[in-house]
Amino acid sequence: MDLFGDLPEPEPSPRSTAGREAQKKRPLLFDDLPPSSSEKSGKDVQKGSLLFDDLPPASSADSGSGPSLLFDDLPPASSGDSDSSVIFGLKGYVAERKGEREEMQDAHVILNDITEECKPLSSLISRVSYFAVFDGHGGVRASKFAAQNLHQNLIRKFPKGEVISVEKTVKRCLLDTFKHTDEEFLKQASSQKPAWKDGSTATCVLAVDNVLYIANLGDSRAILCRYNEESHRHAALSLSKEHNPTQYEERMRIQKAGGNVRDGRVLGVLEVSRSIGDGQYKRCGVTSVPDIKRCQLTQNDRFIMLACDGLFKVFTPEEAVTFILSCLEVGDGGPGWERAGLGPFGFGKTPGRSCSSCGPGPRQAFAWGSVSGCHHLSSPGHRPWRPVGPAHPTCPESPSPVRPDRLPHPQPGKSPGEGHGW
Repeated sequence: MDLFGDLPEPEPSPRSTAGREAQKKRPLLFDDLPPSSSEKSGKDVQKGSLLFDDLPPASSADSGSGPSLLFDDLPPASSGDSDSSVIFGLKGYVAERKGEREEMQDAHVILNDITEECKPLSSLISRVSYFAVFDGHGGVRASKFAAQNLHQNLIRKFPKGEVISVEKTVKRCLLDTFKHTDEEFLKQASSQKPAWKDGSTATCVLAVDNVLYIANLGDSRAILCRYNEESHRHAALSLSKEHNPTQYEERMRIQKAGGNVRDGRVLGVLEVSRSIGDGQYKRCGVTSVPDIKRCQLTQNDRFIMLACDGLFKVFTPEEAVTFILSCLEVGDGGPGWERAGLGPFGFGKTPGRSCSSCGPGPRQAFAWGSVSGCHHLSSPGHRPWRPVGPAHPTCPESPSPVRPDRLPHPQPGKSPGEGHGW
């Protein structure tokens, strides 16, 4: 017997019908995300998915129009600024000064072009360069080991042949390189009697054509000087992230591993929370996993400065950038400017390419310091110029363009200490 024989069949209401139709048309997960077509997803694979937490996804309106933003204050490159047909020339210089320590515990590496060493390369890559600064502590062995081996491991692990996504493979290459280098040093350190307790920060810039990949551990920093055409000012933009145990995420990782933070240091001793070496602290949450950022070079970029923390204990990034710019001004008066054929800001023409193809003004350069009682500022351009003093003994092709009489004096109230003895 039909229990509900006296009830008429329910008729679909217009409201419920409209609701079901809207539900069919609506995306399953997010109202604000349009469904991706197979054609668009194919393009996305070519460009690479999001690799870094600080890179926002590109919308359909701006996809392909320019590089993703790395920083809120870093403006996107316009189509004119990011002309892929022009590869900016890069050249590194170094200056350093030992402070109160008995030995120089810092190291640096300048490899203006390692394209040949990285072959066979993808057809998407034309030039590869590598620059790095290492700030040692507890001894000189970790920083020297990293300076001698990290780029060698990087070259061996660099993606060979064609790749789907350059960004993704380069990031994986950097992560594997840092891990492998740290493991190699810890193995060697633990085999000694007594075991080595050295450690080192690392700030590395890998330039793949006009894209910079910045990987860092610890508190050494990378600063980009970018000219703002609207304000007619130079901005100092941070390309690296400092790793100190006082930071919340770093402290939480250390505490979860069984360590603690006292007086702003790991176990009250180690001042950085990420490093190469420091084997006795690795079980306490100190790691060798670097932060990696990506930055598209533009015609408004003047130079990049890599420096150890000693420099920034006395000078702000803005002050350091202003000082370098003052050294690069036309009419600086330093020897070799005109002989080197350097233009404004110390940049000249790249051999085989007209400077006008890059637009007016300076292009890319690297300035950095190896600090630890030493430090330094230096500036590169498209063409090298003769060093004012002797080149660094471990890097004969790394002249120091900074004259001793141009080194700035510490500010009142800021006493020079380790890493920045003037």
